[in-house]
Amino acid sequence: MTTTDAPVPPPAPVVKTDAVPPRPAGRSRSEGTVLNVFSHGVLVIWAILVVLPLLWAVMTSFKDDSSIFGSPWALPDKLHFDNWSRAWSQAHMSDYFLNTVLVVGGSLIGTLVLGSMAAYVLARFDFPGNRFIYYLFVGGMSFPIMLALVPLFYVVNNMGMLNTIHGLILVYIAYSLPFTVFFLTAFFRTLPTSVAEAAFVDGASHTRTFFQIMLPMARPGLISVGIFNFLGQWNQYMLPTVLNTDPDKKVLTQGLVQLAVSQGYKGDWSGLFAGLVMAMLPVLAAYIIFQRQVVAGLTAGALK
Repeated sequence: MTTTDAPVPPPAPVVKTDAVPPRPAGRSRSEGTVLNVFSHGVLVIWAILVVLPLLWAVMTSFKDDSSIFGSPWALPDKLHFDNWSRAWSQAHMSDYFLNTVLVVGGSLIGTLVLGSMAAYVLARFDFPGNRFIYYLFVGGMSFPIMLALVPLFYVVNNMGMLNTIHGLILVYIAYSLPFTVFFLTAFFRTLPTSVAEAAFVDGASHTRTFFQIMLPMARPGLISVGIFNFLGQWNQYMLPTVLNTDPDKKVLTQGLVQLAVSQGYKGDWSGLFAGLVMAMLPVLAAYIIFQRQVVAGLTAGALK
């Protein structure tokens, strides 16, 4: 009698009881949707909190005083452009605006030129004391300006630059250099060294390489730090209040305070809001025009 062996079945696969089951795809999509809706909601609320006061100030600058207090949230019955002309001429906003343009323009150019040169040297050259000088600039960012007002007043006074435009420009440059050097040093380190080496091989000097090759490549960083310095210098109030007491050389921030005090007693609130919008418009225009360059400069280091 012949017998046939039955086939042996394969061993059953071992099932790990501690294995984590895969997350359902629908759950991850729902969590991403909730997070997306929440983040967009926060951005919308933040935009409303920022934009509404600006729009209300612009709208109020075209109202008369009775409309400001009688219907503060209503649209103006007609556009009162005389508020702007009164603030520009009678409140001397034109003089304050011109002084601010001279001070901020001179200090911004000086800050970018000196800051970019110092940052380029600290970022691309190794020499004794390099890190020490860099950390001196970084330490200057943490020094409160309030502690330097009294000695700064005596230093500027002894130099004969008190109540002068050029004295205020130099102080603004010194005040803005630490952040500028800190920002541009990190930016210059991200630029490729092969371009500068090729320029040196072709016989270009360090000065020509910096101004004609490296500085144009750092344009996004220069625009970004320039916008930040422009905002800080345009809205600066403490330094000109201490170092610039001449009524003929006051800047916009000082003029707005004086306008608020003088026009407040007269009840000319419409002229006050017109002067406020005048001081606000250049800052908004600068950011709107260069917003793409600002974002490109801030993200350039992360994308390299």
